Amino acid sequence: MKAWDGVGEAYAASYAALCAGTVDVLASALGPAEGRSLLDVGAGEGGLAARFAGLGWSVTACEPEPTMRAVAHRMHPTLRIIDGGLPTLPFADRSVDVVVANFVLNHVSSPRTAARELGRVAREAVAATTWARSPSWFWAEVVERAGLRPYAGERLPAEEDFDRTADGFAAMLVEAGLPEVSVSEHTWTWHADPDALWVSVEGGVAGAGAQYAGLSSAERSRFRAGFEETVAAHRVGTVLPLEHRAAVAVSRRG
Repeated sequence: MKAWDGVGEAYAASYAALCAGTVDVLASALGPAEGRSLLDVGAGEGGLAARFAGLGWSVTACEPEPTMRAVAHRMHPTLRIIDGGLPTLPFADRSVDVVVANFVLNHVSSPRTAARELGRVAREAVAATTWARSPSWFWAEVVERAGLRPYAGERLPAEEDFDRTADGFAAMLVEAGLPEVSVSEHTWTWHADPDALWVSVEGGVAGAGAQYAGLSSAERSRFRAGFEETVAAHRVGTVLPLEHRAAVAVSRRG
């Protein structure tokens, strides 16, 4: 859905910390390693994969974007990282015990097809997350304060989309054919560094970065002013305490 080309460094400096907010929940849901293997699909800068490796899992990180892989190699030099991604993973059927996709199914053109592929590779379980309350509300406020048009971005066709709730996520995964799906919601506060958020914008990360890249020089100045106003409105001390919520799903084979 969104173009992530070339954003590895900017993502690692910004949103990687936010997306790590579900790692403990996933680790708890999947239980102890006990010699099991885990595939992290859409591994980004490698933080989740490295965390599970540290817990004793035999981990492979799978990431299609070169700058993400480069950052992951630099930050986690002992991690096994391969080039690959959805919708077709370079793994045999039932070849990995557990497959994890953290905030990945919300970025693909066909979530059900992608979820089915995760299930094809997994021998024991699939764990996946999606946003129920994403960072988009913050950037919508920035755009409004800047007097710019709201960013529409790319939208899934109606037949591919799903409700961004625990129930909606569960229904989509069941429709994809995943067995024994359970979904819960996890809410946490990301204490974001405003400078890191601005790095994400200038680095082209996610919707805000894509919108900023398409603005004129004058519009970029307005965007920056709107950003500063929004930061001032939400700042507590030196950070922005921004609440986020994710739907966390686990599908287990009987």
